[in-house]
Amino acid sequence: MSRTVLALSVLLLASSPNTLPGWALGGFVRPPGVNPAISPRETSRFPDPMTGGPVAWEGSDTFNPGATVKDGKVVILYRAEDHLAEGIGRRTSRLGFAESRDGVRFTRRSEPVLFPAEDGQKAAEWPGGCEDPRVAVTEDGTYAVFYTQWNRQRAQLAVATSRDLTHWTKYGSIFRNSDFRPDFYKSASPVTKVVKGRQALARIDGKYWMYWGEDGVRAATSTNLVDWTPVRDADGSVKILAKPRKGFFDSVLTECGPPAVMTDKGIVLLYNGKNAEGTSGDARFTPGAYCAGQILFSKDDPTKPLARLDAPFFRPREAFERSGQYVAGTVFVEGLTLFRGKWFLYYGCADSRVGVAVFDPKHPAPPDPLP
Repeated sequence: MSRTVLALSVLLLASSPNTLPGWALGGFVRPPGVNPAISPRETSRFPDPMTGGPVAWEGSDTFNPGATVKDGKVVILYRAEDHLAEGIGRRTSRLGFAESRDGVRFTRRSEPVLFPAEDGQKAAEWPGGCEDPRVAVTEDGTYAVFYTQWNRQRAQLAVATSRDLTHWTKYGSIFRNSDFRPDFYKSASPVTKVVKGRQALARIDGKYWMYWGEDGVRAATSTNLVDWTPVRDADGSVKILAKPRKGFFDSVLTECGPPAVMTDKGIVLLYNGKNAEGTSGDARFTPGAYCAGQILFSKDDPTKPLARLDAPFFRPREAFERSGQYVAGTVFVEGLTLFRGKWFLYYGCADSRVGVAVFDPKHPAPPDPLP
C-alpha cells in the first residue's frame, strides 16, 4: 500500500461522513482565522454596584452568547465571569455587549449591560449572576432576552426587554404569574420566523411560543413576551416534548439552544446534547461532551415532533472547544441570527470562549464529520 493510500485510509477512519436531511439547518462552517471570536480580558473594569468596587467582570471566562441584528450590525450578548471564586457556577456572571459589521469580528464594550444590581431581582441574581442569554426581537423592534438568574441556590429562567439592547427592564421569572413553580429551570428557545429577510419573534394562533428546559424539551406560550404559561398534558403535568436518548450523543441532556426557526418544513429547534458515560452514551463522543442536535416540530402543532437528528450536526473539534473550564469538550449553541442572507451561529467553547460558525443556504456545506 502506498503512503498516499495509507494516509487517505487513516483519514477516512478518523472521521466518518455526516449528512443532514432537507429540513435541517446547516452545515455550519467555522470561518478561518477568527475563532475564538471573543476571549476573556483582564483590562475591562466595572464599578460593581453589589461590592462597591471595580471588578474585572470578564477576566476569567467569556462564553454562551445570544445574538440578534440591530442597525445593520450583529449584536451578541455574552456571558462573562469574574475571578472572585473558583469552579463552574461559583463566580458571578454578567452579560457583555459586542457588535460586528461582518458577523465574525467584534468590537466590545468595556462594561456589561445586564448584571446583578440593587434592584427588584437582586435576590434571584446575587451572587451567581445573569447567565446564558437568548436574544430575539419583535417585528416592531422590541428586544427580549431570556436568561438564567442564579443566586447559587436556585436557577430560574427570567426575561428582560429593551429597545436598544443596552438599557433593560427586568421582569424576573417567566412563570412568576403562573401556578407553575419549579425549583430549577433554564434555557429558552423562543420561536422566530423570517419576514422579508429579517428574523423576528413569531406568533402562532395569536401567541408567542418558546421551547425551554435542559433535562427535556418543554414548551410555554405568552401573549406579551414577559408572562408565560407552560404547556401541559391532559393530566395537568407539564408536557415533555423530547427527552434524552440512551446510546446517543444527547443521552444526559437535551438543553434548548438558540431561538427556534419556523421554516416551510416546520419549526427547527437547535439544542445541546450532553453525552453519558459507558453504554448509556455514544462511544464515538467523549463522556460529558456537549454536541448540538436538531428537532423538527409541526407548525400546526408546535408540541408535535416530526423528526430528529440521530447524530450531532456540530461537535467539539477545535482545541479551544476542548480546553477551558469544561475539558470534556463543549460547543454550546445559543445564538442564531439571520444576517445578509446567511445564518450565523454563536456558541460557547468549553465554557471559556465564544465561537462563530456560518451556514450559507445558497452554498450549503456538510455538517461536522463524525469521529
